[in-house]
Amino acid sequence: MALLSEPAAVARRAWRIDRVLLACVAILAALAALAPGQAVESARFTGDALLYIAPFVAVSVLVAAYAKASGLDGRIAVAFAASPWRAVVLAAAFGALSPFCSCGVVPLIAGLLAAGVPLAPVVAFWLASPLMDPEIFILMLPVFGLEFTVAKLLAAFGIGLAAGAATQLMAGRLVFADPLRPGVGGGGGCGAGAALAAAPAVLAFWREPERRATFGRESRATGLFLLKWLTLAFLLESLMLAWIPAESVGSLLGGAAWWAVPASVLLGVPAYLNGYAAIPTVDALIGMGMAPGAGLGFMLGGGVTCIPAAVAVYALVKRPVFLWYIAWGLAGALAAAYAYQGWTALPA
Repeated sequence: MALLSEPAAVARRAWRIDRVLLACVAILAALAALAPGQAVESARFTGDALLYIAPFVAVSVLVAAYAKASGLDGRIAVAFAASPWRAVVLAAAFGALSPFCSCGVVPLIAGLLAAGVPLAPVVAFWLASPLMDPEIFILMLPVFGLEFTVAKLLAAFGIGLAAGAATQLMAGRLVFADPLRPGVGGGGGCGAGAALAAAPAVLAFWREPERRATFGRESRATGLFLLKWLTLAFLLESLMLAWIPAESVGSLLGGAAWWAVPASVLLGVPAYLNGYAAIPTVDALIGMGMAPGAGLGFMLGGGVTCIPAAVAVYALVKRPVFLWYIAWGLAGALAAAYAYQGWTALPA
């Protein structure tokens, strides 16, 4: 099959950009016509969210572009590939303690993959990171107690570790070796194969015109890509928070019915709770009779696979990798919820 010419590839990327921006404009236009108040609120919410996440985007874009322009991406990939299992464990542990939400982690993931870091430790960090951070741990302690809070911390680490280990076992599959969509990171995927080449790194890349051009090209491509998709993700998040109240979703979960745990994991996705909003909401739901395991599943399901983050992830990686991420997020949340539910059922 013939490859697309460079002009055709550029036109195709431009069409993708236009479609995303057109979707954002269409959403705001529809809101302005049908719900003007919500249009203003959604625009304000999206702007605030983009300002909050801008430092993460900037750092990830600049790091990825620097790694590419300097040739450091090859060295990074080789270092991680030398001890992949240790990298998976460390990434899961770091992710469970890092202060990133489900959308905030996306720019960092893009930077890591564009720098040639193997997918397995990235997935471990990816799934663990949105579920727990030191501040949330401290805030949860007086509300839920030590047992529930530690259970969520262990779930974050366990989900990341299991997903990372499974990804490492599948590392030989072609789609896992090159997970990024074309057009991300300069149009060539993560460049895993090229990253492993033994090319020398030139840390002072700005001294060479070709490397400076690479830095600018990578920065523009990755920055624009992340900006447009995160804008759409935050617009969707604003509508979900306004029109799908978490309390209404949670009230459908019942008490200790057999379907409470799986339903809590699935309904946590459209409810979308960030780590801070989840604390009072789940505390109230448990107070109304929700089983503790279901409460944990509700927090985990929404934290890992919420729709706004899934939109950004879908734009970032190829479809099989996206489905892999969703499957491990839901399966991990379900397993952790059942494990904790079984633990609470044990006699004291």
